[in-house]
Amino acid sequence: MRKALTGVLSLAVLIGTVGAAGASAGAATAAEPDAKQSGGAAAISRAGGEAGSDASNQDVKDRILAIPGMSLIEEKPYAGYRYFVLNYTQPVDHRRPSKGTFQQRITVLHKDTSRPTVFSTSGYNVSTNPSRSEPTQIIDGNQVSLEYRFFTPSRPAPADWSKLDIWQAASDQHRVFTALKKIYGKKWLATGGSKGGMTATYFERFYPKDMDGVVAYVAPNDVVNDEDSAYDRFFRDVGTKECRDRLAGVQREALVRRGPLQKKYKEYAAANGYTFNTVGSLDRAYEAVVLDYVWAFWQYSLLADCGEIPADAKKAGDQEIWDSVDGISGFSFFADQGLEPYTPYFYQAGTQLGSPTIKQPWLGNLSRYGYQPPRAFVPRSIPMKFDRGAMRDVDSWVRNNARRMMYVNGENDPWGAEPFRLGRGAKDSYVYTVPGGNHGARVSGLVADEKAKATADIQRWAGVAPAAVQADPAKAKPLAKFDTRLDQRNGEVERDEATLRP
Repeated sequence: MRKALTGVLSLAVLIGTVGAAGASAGAATAAEPDAKQSGGAAAISRAGGEAGSDASNQDVKDRILAIPGMSLIEEKPYAGYRYFVLNYTQPVDHRRPSKGTFQQRITVLHKDTSRPTVFSTSGYNVSTNPSRSEPTQIIDGNQVSLEYRFFTPSRPAPADWSKLDIWQAASDQHRVFTALKKIYGKKWLATGGSKGGMTATYFERFYPKDMDGVVAYVAPNDVVNDEDSAYDRFFRDVGTKECRDRLAGVQREALVRRGPLQKKYKEYAAANGYTFNTVGSLDRAYEAVVLDYVWAFWQYSLLADCGEIPADAKKAGDQEIWDSVDGISGFSFFADQGLEPYTPYFYQAGTQLGSPTIKQPWLGNLSRYGYQPPRAFVPRSIPMKFDRGAMRDVDSWVRNNARRMMYVNGENDPWGAEPFRLGRGAKDSYVYTVPGGNHGARVSGLVADEKAKATADIQRWAGVAPAAVQADPAKAKPLAKFDTRLDQRNGEVERDEATLRP
């Protein structure tokens, strides 16, 4: 999550006025023309079961496309599955559903309606190629994936940015679940990594009766936006002193050599047509990339990768410093062309999610701007106002009300410096840490006994734990065989851009 990381959490409009749970229930009723709210989760489950038996001879694609507002973009073949890329009509405002709609992309990796389903969210765009989250492999189930509202093409036109908040997004997810539960009537789990783990958490907070369990990976929890000392402590101690010194040396040299390296940056920008209107100048963009360097390394790399960092930065050539910074934090990102796809993220970071700021004392007075806030990365034409109560509400709810929620963090992931924690009110919920793990931490990377227990719990929540696992959780292992095309290995981090975001 880049300081955008800037990214962490933040929330909701309805917290102070009506009470989040009551307000969300009321809005959900208005936003569900094709489902009855009054029956609750049990009624939805019964409807799903009846639909499964009554329509057993009907093709699953036809059943999905019979849902009001659902349309097919394409179907892609994959052995053992049906894979659909779809559009679903959503209200722009779930409180006032008559005030316009937009098309939201979803995908369905269909295995069998007799299997449980995983609702996977990234918090960003949805991939239109088949893939499988770790819980989907663990339970050998179906998977529904959702594109987060306002990430193109799932953006209302015109875009009313005030309708981009975590409650509206949770309500998108609730409507998709309610519609598809009629077809996939077995148990459902929510999952996601990073901002996707945050998204799964917010969904559970506002619609706690929808899912049968939540598995949230590397999900940051920035409760008090202005208090970021936990991140400073993290960077003081993470990894080894040798590795920290190497990273600090490269970062310092990149600022000391601002002149010659910015000349290279100008040539690079001209060759690629990059502009810097949003951030304000090439100089600001350059420094933002350099200041993200240490964070990006620990987010995406492992301690073993320190050997690739120049050991003596002062003796390294300009090209070596450039290549190290570009390969880890990416010089393209803070150009307008790099920022534009992530405007919804920076907007949320600056209105609800929060954004960590780290001091980096090893830079002395070399920084001109410090860690720039999310406002610097969102066009000025989009108004922003921060809601200080949003994340406090979610944090309090998780501590006191979590039921069948699992958090998996990486020991060396900066975003884990401010994690979700469980209080006395939490039941059947767990927090795990992958030793040496980064932002790609998975259950598969846990120590053996924790890995087995977490796997067994996920299968139990989904209602598919084999008898042998029910008798002895130590025997638990994923029910589906690992697929190199569908599944991500522990420690791998998806990064279309070399940038820091949750």
